[in-house]
Amino acid sequence: MNILEFAEQFPNEESCKEHFRSLREKQGVICKRCKGKKHYWLKAKWQWQCAGCGFRTGLRSGTMMENAKLPVRKWYLAMAFMSFTKKGISACELQRQLNHSRYESIWSMMHRIRDAMGKRDGLYQLEGMIEFDEGHFEKATSKTTKLKRGKGSQKQVNVAVMAESTPLEDPRTGHKSKHFRYLKMHVLQTQKAESINETIEENLDELSIVFSDKSTSYVDIADFVEAHYTEESTKKSATTTLQWVHIHISNAKRNFLGIYHKISGKNLQRYLDEFCYKINRRYFGKYLFDRMLIALGTQYWHVSG
Repeated sequence: MNILEFAEQFPNEESCKEHFRSLREKQGVICKRCKGKKHYWLKAKWQWQCAGCGFRTGLRSGTMMENAKLPVRKWYLAMAFMSFTKKGISACELQRQLNHSRYESIWSMMHRIRDAMGKRDGLYQLEGMIEFDEGHFEKATSKTTKLKRGKGSQKQVNVAVMAESTPLEDPRTGHKSKHFRYLKMHVLQTQKAESINETIEENLDELSIVFSDKSTSYVDIADFVEAHYTEESTKKSATTTLQWVHIHISNAKRNFLGIYHKISGKNLQRYLDEFCYKINRRYFGKYLFDRMLIALGTQYWHVSG
C-alpha cells in the first residue's frame, strides 16, 4: 500500500473504525470475563456484547490501542508511515506529518506499535541453524551524567543477536551457502551465562543447532538446544560462520544513527523489535501495513493468558 491507496481506502475516522472492527471480528473477539467467543455488535456503543455473560468489549479493548485518546485514523496513519519506508521514521517527523500538537502523544503511540511488533514476533521461536552473538549498542546518557574524555565514555547496552539461516546448494556449482531467514534481537540484563541461557530458552527451538564464538558466557547453550558449535572469534568467522548476525548488527546501528537520537536503554528493545519485525517481513511489500494492523489488533490478554 502506498499513500495514495491509503487515502482512498481510509478517507476518514469512520472508515478506519469500521475496518478495525472487521479485522477484530476476523481474528475473533474473546470475552475477558468468561472467555466466550460469541458476541453481538452494538453499533450505537461501538462495542461487542458477549452472548454468554453480557460483558461488553470496546473497539480498542485488549489491543495496544486500549485507553488511547488519539483517533483511530491517526493510529492507521502512524502505521502507514512506519511501514512505507524501509528504514522507519522518527517521532518528530511523524508529529509534523500528522500535524499534531504534542510530541509526547506521537512518541507514546509509536512505542505502543513497536510493542505490538515485539509481541507478535515473540509468539515464534527460531529453529534450524542459528547464528548467535552479541552486539554493543550505545544508549543515551542523562544530562546529569558526567562523561569522561576519550573513546568509550558513552554507556553501552549488550544485545543478544540470533539469526536463523538455512543452507542452500547452488545447482550450477554444487557449493552450499547460508541463506538468511529470520532475526531476533534481545537486550541482555547482564553479560553472565544465566542471562544468555534464559534468552536461548525463550527464543530458540530445542532442536536448533547453534553456532557462536568461544565466549565463556556460552558454556551452557548446549543444554538448551540440539547441538552447539563454537569457533574462535576472528575476522574470517565474522564473515562466514557468524555472517548474518554481524551484518544485521551493523545495519541496525546505521539505521538508528541515521533516524533516531538519544535512544535510552529502557526503550532500546522497542527499536530493536521494529527493526527485526521489518527484516522478518522484508518480502511482504505493500502487505506490511496489513500485517502491522493484525499485530496491533490482537487481543493480548488472551495471548498472554
